Amino acid sequence: MTKRLKLPALHIAQQKVWQGRARYNVVCLGRRSGKTALGIMLALGASACSDLATAALQGYPVGWFAPTYKVLDAAWRESKDRLKPVITCKSEQSKRLEIIGGGAVDFWSLEDEDAGRGRKYSRVIIDEAGIAKRLQPAWENAIRPTLTDFGGDAWFLSTPKGRNYFYDCYQRGVNHEPNWASWQMPTACNPFIHPDEIEEARRNLPERTFQQEYLAQFLDDAGGVFRNISACTYDIPNDDWWRKEQKQTDGRAYVIGVDLARVEDFTVITVVDARDRKVVAVDRFNQVEYVMQLERLVAMSQRFKGAPILIESNNTGLPFLEQAKRRGLPVRAFQTTNASKAEIIEKLAIAFEQGTISIPDYPPLINELMCFEQERLPSGMIRYGAPHGQHDDTVMSLAIAFYGATGIAQSAPITSGARIY
Repeated sequence: MTKRLKLPALHIAQQKVWQGRARYNVVCLGRRSGKTALGIMLALGASACSDLATAALQGYPVGWFAPTYKVLDAAWRESKDRLKPVITCKSEQSKRLEIIGGGAVDFWSLEDEDAGRGRKYSRVIIDEAGIAKRLQPAWENAIRPTLTDFGGDAWFLSTPKGRNYFYDCYQRGVNHEPNWASWQMPTACNPFIHPDEIEEARRNLPERTFQQEYLAQFLDDAGGVFRNISACTYDIPNDDWWRKEQKQTDGRAYVIGVDLARVEDFTVITVVDARDRKVVAVDRFNQVEYVMQLERLVAMSQRFKGAPILIESNNTGLPFLEQAKRRGLPVRAFQTTNASKAEIIEKLAIAFEQGTISIPDYPPLINELMCFEQERLPSGMIRYGAPHGQHDDTVMSLAIAFYGATGIAQSAPITSGARIY
């Protein structure tokens, strides 16, 4: 009985990649442009990839490499589902699929730098190569030697992540080095993604995020989130400038954002003018008992009477919130999750790009903004935060306050949504 596989056809951009292939191929792709599907078709040597193919369906061994086990798991599960009719042996422990005709696909995580060492492959797929932390030594010392016996080929597939070793490999194809070829495939190349989805992402994401994730562009310092910072700053005489400023007496609307300290972190209280989107006060301190932190918040609230106070409610935030309520402060909780943090950070990043925010030239704030970075998780989400060993408390306090201030400026109730209550 003939076994039939139900595999998707390559779309036009993917077909062009296959037709122009070399021995070492680097494909820089936007999000949802068909990376995993292309990788599976290459591993199998199926559909348009079957001509002159030396892949699993033709009886050859193939190696699939991914940066982490979490990234690997998605490809492993999809491959199992697609190949089910032709799998003769499956090992969950060693992540190996053996195929009718003698071919096989081994799945490896690059968390082990020696992954694949000692094996021989006719083809290797390096999935999400742009986020593999030690791609160069893994490629040079372990993966490349696996191609020697068969004279095999390699496919580096990834969304870009700064100018790292994946970028170096991409440049080899751009510069027409022998046996290398490179392609850039933005999300719009996928005919199954509606253009309106891409346009919405362009409108709502920071420019750099959109350029990297959807246009598949290599950016300098791709981890950086905030741009145009210096153009949005105003001079201050000293770090306590705001204590000498006028109190709120002009009927303006203000919002106070609070990021509470954890262990070695800082507690930061930021006040934003909702009309001008200007930061008018920043109080930053650490190693202070909660009683004194509350008193400093009370003092800020008295200075800006009636201003709603948004407090990050995670961890120790809820007890502090209750204490603040008992003191009669107009507090509301902001629950920080990966999703809610991404929303407020991206809104703040867009404000800097568009020049619609004004901040003091306050060194802790400027430094945190310049160092703040993004990391794409295996799930596809973006995680924002400070580099290891640094702080992001001032950025988070500003982002929370600005989020509330833009709600007031747009006459929208800042209590709407699941994050603020």
